[in-house]
This record gives sequence, C-alpha cells and structure tokens, in this order.
Amino acid sequence: MKVLNLRCAHEHSFEGWFGSDKDFESQLARGLVACPACGDAAIVKLPAAPRLNVSGAKGEGGPADGQAAAVRAAMLGALRQLMADTEDVGERFPEEARRIHYGEVEARGIRGQASREDAQALRDEGIEVVALPLPAVPKDTLQ
Repeated sequence: MKVLNLRCAHEHSFEGWFGSDKDFESQLARGLVACPACGDAAIVKLPAAPRLNVSGAKGEGGPADGQAAAVRAAMLGALRQLMADTEDVGERFPEEARRIHYGEVEARGIRGQASREDAQALRDEGIEVVALPLPAVPKDTLQ
C-alpha cells in the first residue's frame, strides 16, 4: 500500500492510499481521485521524503502545519457526523423541508440539494436552511 500526499487546485491537502504509483496515475486519469473537502478532481501528487527522526530537528512549517491538519481533521469529523445524523433527500429537499416545517411529517435532520431561489424561498417562509458546499462524491462515509 502506498500513501501519497495529494493537493487539489483549491489548495486542500489530503492523503490517498493506492496499491502503487501506477494505480494512482490510472485512477487519476479516469477521474476517480477527488478532493474529500471540495470534490475537485484537479489533483496533484506532492513531493514526499522519508521521515527522519533526528533529535531536536523541527519539521518544515512547524506548529502551523499541525494546526492546519487539526482543523482539517475537525472539519472532516463534523462532516462525518452530519452525514450520519441526517437523511439525504436529494432534490426533494425544498419539498421535504416544508413538510417538516408545517408539521406534515415528523421532524428530522435532512440534507439535499436546492437552488439558490428555492433556498431563499424557504428562508422567506421562515424555514432555516444552511448551504454547505459538500462534494458530490461521498455517498456513504468520508475518508
């Protein structure tokens, strides 16, 4: 198993696990590799160096890199929780949000797609909606 450091065109860094460099190149060429944060398929492999444990040596970037990684991990954790705690109603989101708001069905957490116009119409009716730019790829779990 080969762990590669990857980055999308939006500067999101993440890891990808592949059987080999050839597997990565093949999947990238077929459009199967996408950023878990934004869904962008414009992915580049970052240079990698073996880790050397040298007493007293500090990694490039220092604590800021660790903080950025912690923020990304927290965001992915929150997205995993959101996916686990809500039902994906897809394009039926505006209709289902209204049914919940007006008491036609039992209240529950939902997620789905709505146009800007539909989202604004829901807000105008007093229905709170939040737009989250989730990638289209993760249907089950986020890596």
